[in-house]
Amino acid sequence: MVASLTVRAMLLSLLILTLTLGIWEALNQPPAASEALSEYELLMGGADDEARVPPPSQVLGHAWNELSNPFYDAGPNDKGIGIQLGYSLLRVLAGYLAAAAIAIPLGFVIGMSPLMYKALNPFIQVLRPISPLAWMPLALFIIKDSEQSAIFVIFICSIWPMLINTAFGVANVRNDWIRVARTHELSPLKTAFQVILPAAAPTIVTGMRISIGIAWLVIVAAEMLVGGTGIGYYVWNEWNNLDLNSVIFSILMIGIVGMLLDIALGGLAKLVQYEE
Repeated sequence: MVASLTVRAMLLSLLILTLTLGIWEALNQPPAASEALSEYELLMGGADDEARVPPPSQVLGHAWNELSNPFYDAGPNDKGIGIQLGYSLLRVLAGYLAAAAIAIPLGFVIGMSPLMYKALNPFIQVLRPISPLAWMPLALFIIKDSEQSAIFVIFICSIWPMLINTAFGVANVRNDWIRVARTHELSPLKTAFQVILPAAAPTIVTGMRISIGIAWLVIVAAEMLVGGTGIGYYVWNEWNNLDLNSVIFSILMIGIVGMLLDIALGGLAKLVQYEE
């Protein structure tokens, strides 16, 4: 039954994709000159002046060329899509892992201590709604390095979902499990690692999954601001070159990489499902 549902879902997805690409292709075909333009307009070059979104056939052809050599490096403003994605992923992982190293232990403290929760909650509620990109000017001024500033912005946007979910998961561990641990005279450290962490792990990983999605969204905008390298810079640079094939191709690559990151964290979430 499950396999049948999966097959039907895949077939439906392929049908939707085929229809979407077919409509896109049809809508972006240039009209026949005799029907669309007068003789005078043709002489004045009207057909050439009309800008159009490239059809899927052109984008796929461009994607094939780009993916056939994704790691070429022909200078500062001409690097392959693999190199650009690699820079973005490195920045995301650096900021994301730094956020996890702080958010998860601090979330444990907040979740286990009502006093710490009440003391830190006002700061969290004030800082959490601030757009990560609002920190970029201050980061550039203090850090004076665009690369590190981009990583700092990823750190800021990644920390809140992990912190809040960790605190929530720890605070909602069943009290009778804690009492059993005390009955067996487990130390606070053993209780945290052997009882609380396994019980709170699904909620913690959910926070990590949310954070990686936000981080991948933010890095594109951050790289558009700081320039240099990365998929965000690649999109903006190709737009400045008026290369819509590259712009659409890079948008699709951003979506595919984001999906793969979510699948990876989704697999981790399945591994840590806690059985009561």
